[in-house]
Amino acid sequence: MKKTIRRKTATKSIQVPQRSLAAKVKLVEAGIAKMTHPDFAAGDTVRVHCKIKEGEKERIQVYEVVVIAKGNKDAGKSFNVRKISHGVGVERIFLENSPRIAKIEVVQKGRVRRAKLYYIRELEGRAARIEKEIEHTSVAADSKKAASPAKTKA
Repeated sequence: MKKTIRRKTATKSIQVPQRSLAAKVKLVEAGIAKMTHPDFAAGDTVRVHCKIKEGEKERIQVYEVVVIAKGNKDAGKSFNVRKISHGVGVERIFLENSPRIAKIEVVQKGRVRRAKLYYIRELEGRAARIEKEIEHTSVAADSKKAASPAKTKA
């Protein structure tokens, strides 16, 4: 005795094209409001104005820190920062598009030869300093001349 299995036949229906996961992620990222921050890189000293909620009040706390790494991946852009607070090294990771970041200011450009400055963790004192990016003296002198008004003899 053989059992036969009856299968239901699908009726004609409208097929909706399936989106891949990458396409769905792009749609979500497009919806995230992209904030415009100044360009900064590893080695730069920045001031990050971060919103902090304490109880029912919200205030802005400013961190003046050195950027030690940047991660650039679409809406998930992040940057690692480091500072010395009361003799203890403190690191924090911020998301660039986070609504918690009110503003980012570049205080000083640093001159480094690496994209990730994790080696600074082991250094202390003067060894941990980052070179400043300074204008050449001739360029600075030319810009001062252009800024000051020319004196004329009457």
